Amino acid sequence: MTPQPHSATGAAVKAADRAHVFHSWSAQELIDPLAVAGAEGSYFWDYDGNRYLDFTSGLVYTNIGYQHPKVVAAIQEQAATLSTFAPAFAVEARSEAARLIAERTPGDLDKIFFTNGGADAVEHAVRMARLHTGRPKVLSAYRSYHGGTQQAVNITGDPRRWANDSGTSGVVRFWAPFLYRSRFYAETEEQECARALEHLETTIAFEGPATVAAIILETIPGTAGIMVPPPGYLAGVREICDKYGIVFVLDEVMAGFGRTGEWFAADLSGVVPDLMTFAKGVNSGYVPLGGVAISAEIAATFGKRPYPGGLTYSGHPLACAAAVATINVMAEEGVVENAARLGADVVGPALRDLAQRHPCVGEVRGTGMFWALELVRNKETREPLVPYNAAGEANAPMAAFAAAAKAGGVWPFVNMNRTHVVPPCNVTEAELKEGLAALDAALSVADQHTE
Repeated sequence: MTPQPHSATGAAVKAADRAHVFHSWSAQELIDPLAVAGAEGSYFWDYDGNRYLDFTSGLVYTNIGYQHPKVVAAIQEQAATLSTFAPAFAVEARSEAARLIAERTPGDLDKIFFTNGGADAVEHAVRMARLHTGRPKVLSAYRSYHGGTQQAVNITGDPRRWANDSGTSGVVRFWAPFLYRSRFYAETEEQECARALEHLETTIAFEGPATVAAIILETIPGTAGIMVPPPGYLAGVREICDKYGIVFVLDEVMAGFGRTGEWFAADLSGVVPDLMTFAKGVNSGYVPLGGVAISAEIAATFGKRPYPGGLTYSGHPLACAAAVATINVMAEEGVVENAARLGADVVGPALRDLAQRHPCVGEVRGTGMFWALELVRNKETREPLVPYNAAGEANAPMAAFAAAAKAGGVWPFVNMNRTHVVPPCNVTEAELKEGLAALDAALSVADQHTE
């Protein structure tokens, strides 16, 4: 795993990228993508021989790290046996992946509809909820992300929605609990929980309960800030959904498959949704795969009534073989337990220590391998280090922090005024300490922008 410089090859890769690749979420002329030469475990490297500890897990999906040999071998074996087949047939890899997922989902979520990723999983979960209830509206939270396809991005509650907002998608947004920046003037987690639930039920009352098909929540919001809900909140939402006949959808695309130190974040609260979306960690992103885990009641809706939806590559054999291998690796190697243990014993204490020593760290929150540092200009006022949705010069303090982290050998996850600590779930304690030391140094750069 010693990177060897191949600068000429790197330059050619970069040139071809800049000539032909159109990147997502980007102003094409203003970006400078790093040319990646390889990756293994928790690290990747460029063509100049620079190696980085990946504290982003790709886009929070390489839960077992890069190039795990057992998953690579499973993909190779499946490609040699049956590289692809239409979704209407029973295929061993597809059936086994569905079985392994259903064994781990909470409650009676025993039917699995496979998609190509998280966004189309959300699209289909919403479609199922609307068809099951015969109602048009979906309630979603501000400070959320559910995907980049048309329905999923309209459900999203962050600025990526703005340019794509159709205004006719049947979506109503509400405030979910977040005590550090409470919209409910709460002073305790108990107040925040109670007031957020009252706000949600009032929103439903004014929208008309008989018009609401579903409430969708990220079990723990990911890109929006890793805001662990207060005790009782998800159970309260479950009760509200039961009261009004609303389908409860939990989005576990980012939080699922070990990220929180449990197989699913829902396991932390003991809440069972009616539909659960997943992707990312289901096979560490080795081959694109997502899906919806479906309750018995909703599955029965389509027992004799055709479900009007599908995908050409639903349950693709290569993707499902990767999922089977990934889930088995996680079970055999104790990956979920590793995330829980190191999150509690190493990451949490270390980040709280950083918060004590750095004036730029306003709050630490998270669990497992799923943590966020809220960076602020002033700890007393909680003014964010950069404005909401900052760009260009306004984002300079966060850009300086990110550059310092990369210079220290860590690739950071940065969004708005936060940095997230989301390494692979099988990261080692030594790797974590290496990365946390680099973050410590980079936060000193952010400290220069505090008051």
